[in-house]
Amino acid sequence: MSTEFAHAILNNVTNAIVVLDESLEVYYLNTAAESLFSLAQRKIDSPAFTALYDHLSVDLHLITQTLISGQPLSDSDVTLVVDGNPLSIELQASPVSFQKQLLIVIEMQQQTPQRRMTQELSLLAQQQAAKELVRGLAHEIKNPLGGLRGAAQLLEKTLPDPDLKEYTQIIIEQADRLRNLVDRLLGPQRPGIRQQGNIHKVLENVRQLIALDDGNCTKIVRDYDPSLPDFEMDSEQLEQALLNVVRNAAQALRHTPDGEIILRTRTEHQTLIHGQRYRLAARIEIIDNGPGIPAAIQDTLFYPMVSGRQGGTGLGLSIAQNLIDQHKGKIEVSSSPGHTNFTFYLPINPAAADHVQSGRE
Repeated sequence: MSTEFAHAILNNVTNAIVVLDESLEVYYLNTAAESLFSLAQRKIDSPAFTALYDHLSVDLHLITQTLISGQPLSDSDVTLVVDGNPLSIELQASPVSFQKQLLIVIEMQQQTPQRRMTQELSLLAQQQAAKELVRGLAHEIKNPLGGLRGAAQLLEKTLPDPDLKEYTQIIIEQADRLRNLVDRLLGPQRPGIRQQGNIHKVLENVRQLIALDDGNCTKIVRDYDPSLPDFEMDSEQLEQALLNVVRNAAQALRHTPDGEIILRTRTEHQTLIHGQRYRLAARIEIIDNGPGIPAAIQDTLFYPMVSGRQGGTGLGLSIAQNLIDQHKGKIEVSSSPGHTNFTFYLPINPAAADHVQSGRE
């Protein structure tokens, strides 16, 4: 097979093909790869693979290891950021030998809407199972706490030495602390009062609260869509959900020079949310230029007690998701060093939804 013929075939393959040498320098790119990395719009000065993108969630060491092990690497949930634009891709890296040279062939394919929906529904099911487990445990903990506190109060009344009441007070205080923690784990269980509201008013309340919290240290940029209509909401619940995310962003930016949070709203048409297609939805993005979320916790970020911040309870995002779920919405997150984006999707008319079968439109 001639080189020209091989190139002609590869350039007509829809998946992006990147061939790297042992130093992870680019040996070959097909047309689909050039398009994926937007090479027609920008100039790359370095032959290094890392010069093609801003961020890749796969550890490059694992890609290099394919040359040593001789085994391919496959990952169906990879985040690739090119020119600040995060893409969800499936990646496979395979070692090959060509003209006495060891090479790595990387094949990349952007996830289809059907596959993304299937993964979204699967993740939702896992999160719901985790929540039910935590709630079950929380109830089991809460029941004996009442008895423990009551017994401490009765014991306190019978103690002959007033100094000993210090110890019963410790028991009561710690029981109350655990009860408050359990109540936060259980989270709001019932929808609040819904009425027509403006999401920009909610965001302005959040912005003002954050400004008071950190003394206007964090720059907050507003990028609102004035055409976004009012819709039925529980303003207090949405404010709490958005505040939890914005506050996390502000805390992550404390040691970031020129830290910035962008509050952006847009109107979305024909949006898929948990297998339902909504004709109209509000998209709210909270974007910061902080250090990013550790890769190790990104898949479990909305689980209770998971936190990437020292001293964090790991309840803020779990509560936020619960509140957004009650509005039939969803939260998506993409994160890499220097760019974290939480995107909220809220149906503007939840009653006007079309069910979409997983795997096909």
